[in-house]
Amino acid sequence: MARGEETAMSIETAKVRQLWHLTEPLCAVYYYAPEAFAEAEALGFKAEPRWPSYFPYRAAPLGPVGPALVSATFYSFNPAMVEEYVGDAWTTASPADVLAARERAVDRTYRTVFGDEVLEGPEFAEAARLLRRAAEAADVAGRPLAAANQALPWPEPAHLQLWHAANVLREHRGDGHLAALLAAGLDGTEALVSFAAIGAASEGRFESRGWSAGQWAAAWARLVARGLVDPADGTATEAGRALRQEVERRTDELAAGPWEALTAGEADRLVELLGTPWVTVLGSGLLPSETTLGIGKV
Repeated sequence: MARGEETAMSIETAKVRQLWHLTEPLCAVYYYAPEAFAEAEALGFKAEPRWPSYFPYRAAPLGPVGPALVSATFYSFNPAMVEEYVGDAWTTASPADVLAARERAVDRTYRTVFGDEVLEGPEFAEAARLLRRAAEAADVAGRPLAAANQALPWPEPAHLQLWHAANVLREHRGDGHLAALLAAGLDGTEALVSFAAIGAASEGRFESRGWSAGQWAAAWARLVARGLVDPADGTATEAGRALRQEVERRTDELAAGPWEALTAGEADRLVELLGTPWVTVLGSGLLPSETTLGIGKV
């Protein structure tokens, strides 16, 4: 089979899900790293909790946008929480300065977690090349966060290319996930309540999104009225589980496009290459034991 023919083959959604599971921790780890908090604090943001740095770090590729656009693109955060952390963020530091700090934070975090010898090794470079090809192939129409990150200049070191590519692909998947949630008729709060109802994470974990007990209860009541949540125990009904399964299936389908830039053999090789870094990140102790993304549970 010619290379072009193999590249054009559709990738299985199970492989799409597997690649997400492998790349998500590699991308997200810096949000929790002391190095990232230090870089943010040097810009004038509070180091703790993590939200004063999380919002500007993630939103900076969009430019000096206000809370309304960040709320729309982040989706599941309470707009009041976004207002608190984004309202005057760009008076503290410009998006350009935040992006420069983000790159320094990733570099410092990766050097701490992996060590220079691993970062400069051939396997990291090979993984970076494959991830970059997928990220550059991503169709970002209708995907604002993916588009904003894809448009940024590529860093030169292989480990920063790997992170940047993983971040583009993460936001590409996330933008598609929001489309799937919208199609399912789930607003930002309902998305979290329905996810907790299938056991993807505990309700307490979703408190980090800033919704009040009253807002959570109102969303729960709306899902009960739709027959998606059992009022007796708060777990998802059969219809609720089916709807969430459809959301995740559609998310995988919408996330598949960039990976089709790789051959089946290259996708398998990438899985192999990312295995050890994935284990290293999980063993670093930086990531929380339970996340809001449901990795390993959906």
